[in-house]
Amino acid sequence: MERPLSAAETGALRAISSRARITPVSLVNEYQWGDFKGNPLELMKRFFDAHIYLANWGSATFMVRLPLAALDRETAKAFAVAGILEAEATKTHWVIGWHLDESEDYERFGMEDGTGWMARLSPLRDELLRGDLRGLYIGWLAAMSNCEEDDDELEPLLPEGLGKLTPAQQALAEFLDVDEDLLIAVGMGAPDLKADVASQDKLDAWFDGLPREEVRELLKQLLSGQGAQAERQLKNNFHAWRSRDGKTGNRENRRTLGQIRDQVGKAKEIRLRREQKAREQTEATRRKRHETELCKLAENFPRAWQTASRQAERGSGLAYDEVCQALADLAEAYSLHMNREAFNREMETFMARHGKQKALVQRLVKARLWREV
Repeated sequence: MERPLSAAETGALRAISSRARITPVSLVNEYQWGDFKGNPLELMKRFFDAHIYLANWGSATFMVRLPLAALDRETAKAFAVAGILEAEATKTHWVIGWHLDESEDYERFGMEDGTGWMARLSPLRDELLRGDLRGLYIGWLAAMSNCEEDDDELEPLLPEGLGKLTPAQQALAEFLDVDEDLLIAVGMGAPDLKADVASQDKLDAWFDGLPREEVRELLKQLLSGQGAQAERQLKNNFHAWRSRDGKTGNRENRRTLGQIRDQVGKAKEIRLRREQKAREQTEATRRKRHETELCKLAENFPRAWQTASRQAERGSGLAYDEVCQALADLAEAYSLHMNREAFNREMETFMARHGKQKALVQRLVKARLWREV
């Protein structure tokens, strides 16, 4: 919330649930049987600025409450899709809800009490207050990815920055099971996010229009030690004013669903190339680290053989696995820094001592480090 719950509000919440963990800024409840008796939408309207619901069968909901001035009705209506992205207006606020009916990857939510997702998703509220509509776009995209709408259907708006989402927006796409290739596709050709720097003229224009009572309330908060709350309120009000000033996205260059769908194949190619590059970089890093380890082995081969022999004397399955890996590394180190013949000679000496340990011999034969006679 923008402010802590009052004692009366806390009492009203406690009357709904005796089991809930209630603090001045939150209510958390987990049910193994039955369900929460309160209505989350009504609680959002009265008490809270963010809500999350998770079920272990894969259903999920995330909601935020915004000042009514933060979003115009035309924009809210353009993005809304029944059952997936819903926007309900009260006299003073919007309640925006993103809904996932069921996910095949239900393990994402099975052991989660909601706090992790809340931390990842809650920045979306501040982004919407700043006029960033990408969170709404992702909700609309989640609906379009599972529908059979005509290819001529237009996207609601074309927000800036779809090609470079914020961490919260990426988390929302994951939360709603938006296909990764579809997400890349909508970012292709989308305008870049421009720096949103308020000019002094805009600030002055906003200051001049502030109601006297609003200024008095903010000053009271500052003088009563609520500076952080006053700052947040001031920024929220300013961003809401800016959003009414036309920062709502591009309505002219909207794409059709058909155009977006045509881009999905290209997006998949881009993703696969990116993943291949990441695998190659990971392998190069692993190989470099491994070569460094082999160099250290080559600095003192006798000590490495003695260590392997002591491991073999432990006589356990785990020890034999470790010996097998150590000898494989030794073989590679000899090939790089000496020669394989030298390794084979040392191996014969090693096996003269440990050749009766059948479980070890089996492992070495399978790894092609020893040929059983």
